[in-house]
Amino acid sequence: MAGTILPFSLAVLREDMAMLGILRGAGATRSLALRILLLGALVGFGIAPVAAETVRNLVSVGGVRSNQLVGYGLVVGLNGTGDQATQVPYTTQSLLNMFQRLGINLPPSVATNLQPKDVAAVIVTAHLPPFAQPGQTINVTVSAVGNASSLAGGTLLMTPLKGADGQTYAVAQGNIIVSGFGASANGNSTQVNVTTAGTIPNGANVERAVASGFDQPGPLQLQLHTPSFTTAARIADVINQRLGYGVAQAVNAGVVQVQAPADPNARVNFLSIIENLSVDPEAPIAKVVVDARSGTVVLGQNVTLGACAVAHGNLSVTISQKYLVSQPNPLGAGQTAVVPDTNVKVKQPQAKLLMFEPGVTLEAVVRALNAVGASPSDLIAILQAMKAAGALHAQLEVI
Repeated sequence: MAGTILPFSLAVLREDMAMLGILRGAGATRSLALRILLLGALVGFGIAPVAAETVRNLVSVGGVRSNQLVGYGLVVGLNGTGDQATQVPYTTQSLLNMFQRLGINLPPSVATNLQPKDVAAVIVTAHLPPFAQPGQTINVTVSAVGNASSLAGGTLLMTPLKGADGQTYAVAQGNIIVSGFGASANGNSTQVNVTTAGTIPNGANVERAVASGFDQPGPLQLQLHTPSFTTAARIADVINQRLGYGVAQAVNAGVVQVQAPADPNARVNFLSIIENLSVDPEAPIAKVVVDARSGTVVLGQNVTLGACAVAHGNLSVTISQKYLVSQPNPLGAGQTAVVPDTNVKVKQPQAKLLMFEPGVTLEAVVRALNAVGASPSDLIAILQAMKAAGALHAQLEVI
């Protein structure tokens, strides 16, 4: 095991020795001495280093984010699967407004009785990525807002996409791709996936760029995807070791502030260096996530149990009812009547008692419960009871 550690560690030491002359003397000497001690410990005990992650996988730059866009438009070319004008009047109104903008004025009698079946009103959504410039294209999603049965084969007409400030940032148009399909005949129908929503790859042209805080001079904030005091401190330490002490400062568990140069080109190179630095993130906390609706249980690492005993049994109650006909004797004076016959059965199988020693992993618990035939709903109930008893050493999150 020590042989696999030496090449990486010696390379780091050679890098420190090469940089020793340009770094601050005291800090570089301490860094070199510390790494020599760590190398000796790793070689002596044969401990494999923790897998490192690059900084770009752990943080995002403050102010560099996508923006949501939304717009209202019309889809034409549907094969009779569009909105019904009598139930969705705004589709016809939107169509008439579009005709007027195009210079087409319909007589009032025609406009009142217009009932197109090949048109559908839709909402168009998109994400405007950071640093998107005019002329670039983005993907859009088209969703029906009326009672159209399918958007397959339709074409979205020119639709402005607006941001939260009401400004138009992109314009969408194109043929819609729908992953689902459906068919019906003689009152019978079948459908696979959703037919009232689709996508247009590269269906919108960006018309306006969004100002980014990255272009403003001053310090930058690196926002951790998973807040952690340990990871934030390690990121700041790695940046300071590479670029000089005082460049990075861990503000809190979710933010590391770095002093970036004011020149745009220098800022880009500065962040490029930081993004490619390697950091050993803190091990994730022990967590168990339970989806009560689907019966899904996801177990994180480092989940252990305290000493406990579990007994879980199923109580089932079955009620069945059938109707019997009470027929009197041929010469009797009674009347024929329908009498309900109700049967109630209660079944409670004997519960099996399971004992768990301290420190046992939850994986072993799940295997034991599966061996006795516990269902997903039983497992959820047992986990919740373990957490209430203080035997589950992990966060239990129910979604």
